[in-house]
Amino acid sequence: MNKFNQQFAIEVEDLTVAYDAKPALWDIDLQIPRGQIMAIVGPNGAGKTTLIKAVLGLLPTASGMVRFMPDGSAKPSSNLIAYVPQSGSVDWDFPATVLDVVSMGRYGHLGWIRRPTRSDILMAREALHKLGMADYERRQISQLSGGQQQRVFLARALVQQAEIYLMDEPFKGVDARTEGAIVSLLRELRKNNKTVVVVHHDLQTVKEYFDWVTLINVQIVDAGPVDKVFTEENLNRTYRSAGGLLTKEA
Repeated sequence: MNKFNQQFAIEVEDLTVAYDAKPALWDIDLQIPRGQIMAIVGPNGAGKTTLIKAVLGLLPTASGMVRFMPDGSAKPSSNLIAYVPQSGSVDWDFPATVLDVVSMGRYGHLGWIRRPTRSDILMAREALHKLGMADYERRQISQLSGGQQQRVFLARALVQQAEIYLMDEPFKGVDARTEGAIVSLLRELRKNNKTVVVVHHDLQTVKEYFDWVTLINVQIVDAGPVDKVFTEENLNRTYRSAGGLLTKEA
């Protein structure tokens, strides 16, 4: 990649990640388009979460390069990316209220010394309102259900006002109300020309929720617009090594 293509938010080249000499990702080349909602889909152990974390620089890589908009920098600016981790990886016993957690999303704009201003608090409350959590702002996060906790973390990401949103299985284990709130948020972000990348496991909703899809099983099987890439042939190629041909439950 000699010149960064402005059509893309992130470009990944020759990325390999290994655990104990066993590759978790192998020779990944991927271009993530700007202003689209993209799903990362594959079987358990395919490297979906590993890819997200490697892009963020949270894991050491054996080789390869990741470059970010707008100029192809290898290190994104602090406010460029918002990350929503898997809910199971978060310490929900941390003593903080819902409003405190969402307000933390403004720290990249404030620095570590300044406290959130009145406008920051109003922004946090607006994000909670969008996600149906306005009545819970004084509640301790440990007192929330799994779906409510997920909506709080989505609200925190929203107030970061990032250009790129990376979400690791935000739909996993949530109720129908939370799923609807997440879909509405994704579409709002796309309307505002934000780029959203979502690790996703429900094959039945890929065509409904996403514009682009990356099919992965340690290596990239295919990536591109959903209507071209999300085919039975590609899905069978993606899931075959995970235990046979694709089933509806995969």
